[in-house]
Amino acid sequence: MTIDVMLEQSGVLTLLGMGIVFGFLVVMIICISTLGKVIHALGWDKDVQQAAIPAAVSSVQAPSPARNETAITAVISAAVTEYRKTHE
Repeated sequence: MTIDVMLEQSGVLTLLGMGIVFGFLVVMIICISTLGKVIHALGWDKDVQQAAIPAAVSSVQAPSPARNETAITAVISAAVTEYRKTHE
């Protein structure tokens, strides 16, 4: 067996192996996409839909960032003051 024949066989095996893996990945992506559409069509993803609703409502009612920063600053200041009182 010459080096040319061995290189040709290794190239063919490499391309065959990569082709099989690529084909498997394509089939897997198609199956997962189809399953996702079936689950959504049957309504089995209601818990995901219901979890998204409170997040949207809470983002509307969230306090302003400036108010949050003021509250955080006050809490940090109180903690530092308490630490200084107890560790002097």
